[in-house]
Amino acid sequence: MEDIKVNAQQKHKLKQLVKELESHRGRHTELVTVYVPAGYDLNKIINHLQQEQGTASNIKSKSTRDNVITALERMIQHLKLFKGTPDHGLAAFSGNVAEREGQQDFQVWSVEPPLPLKIRIYRCDKEFILDPLREMLDDKSMYGLVVMDRREGNIALLKGKTIIPLINEESMVPGKFRAGGQSSVRFARNRELSAKDFYKKLGEYMKEQFLFKEGLKGIVVGGPGPTKYEFVEGNYITNEVKKKILAVKDVTYTGMFGLQELLERSEDVLANEEVAEEKQIMRKFFELLATRPSMVTYGKNETLNQLQMGIVDTLLLSEELEDAVIEEFEKEAEKMGSKVMIISIETREGAQLKEIGKIAAILRYETHQE
Repeated sequence: MEDIKVNAQQKHKLKQLVKELESHRGRHTELVTVYVPAGYDLNKIINHLQQEQGTASNIKSKSTRDNVITALERMIQHLKLFKGTPDHGLAAFSGNVAEREGQQDFQVWSVEPPLPLKIRIYRCDKEFILDPLREMLDDKSMYGLVVMDRREGNIALLKGKTIIPLINEESMVPGKFRAGGQSSVRFARNRELSAKDFYKKLGEYMKEQFLFKEGLKGIVVGGPGPTKYEFVEGNYITNEVKKKILAVKDVTYTGMFGLQELLERSEDVLANEEVAEEKQIMRKFFELLATRPSMVTYGKNETLNQLQMGIVDTLLLSEELEDAVIEEFEKEAEKMGSKVMIISIETREGAQLKEIGKIAAILRYETHQE
């Protein structure tokens, strides 16, 4: 698929639609799915569906026959409302979704996907075909994260907004203080040999994890002190992997804390990624909360009030909120021209938003509430 960003709001809306469509099951093969590729003539799809209506008249079961023919008719009428195929193509779904047999509740859904469709599908089945939309929800872009010093090394993947730990390796490098009876020269030499063995092992792990990783956009390495430079600049990492290293960053820790810190210090490298934008806006909110609290608001009722007064610049909604609440706030934001950001709980800042009520906002100007 083309390298087009799917923002959190688009992803949330698509997730809602997929969740709703997943909840419907046909009693027979009577739910209609249509995918129209980007750039494909919509009239050809409509003609095809009209032909399928004729074919459906041969279905033996009267109830299934009627349901398929009606679902196709509703789909055709819906598609005729479009002047042409949307830029990214169209996914449409139609069928009788009544809960009880013998009842009728024909509904039609359609969506222009956030990414261009490249497949053409027509299917009658007991369920809607949703894999092409699910695939768009799966964030394939990844970064490798490595934090290390002479004591330990940690290798992880940043997938979307989630840090996925892969390797936690402790070194066998002796501490700085030698045991009695051992010469300082020999002790120093043993330390260096142990460090080089550790670096080689870490380099091998990086090769195993990153060399053929599909979707990997690059690697960021971090750690306290000069050790990370010894590691990156030495001959411990295979050249193909070394070419993928985007930056080397100073961080205070190793371990999970070090990986989190590396992510925060790599915002310049990950500037185009959704996780960086999300962390940046949430950090701005918390900085204003600490220094200029009249420039922000949080909590459901307080934020809704400010939103309806047109004071909200950026609305921050946790993905943990119920869909109905998100929709309510999005509608109000649209009326007032406020920007909306759906915030995941995968980042530290997202977890903090959840703790303060899941709803917050940065305001257009200071307010002084009584």
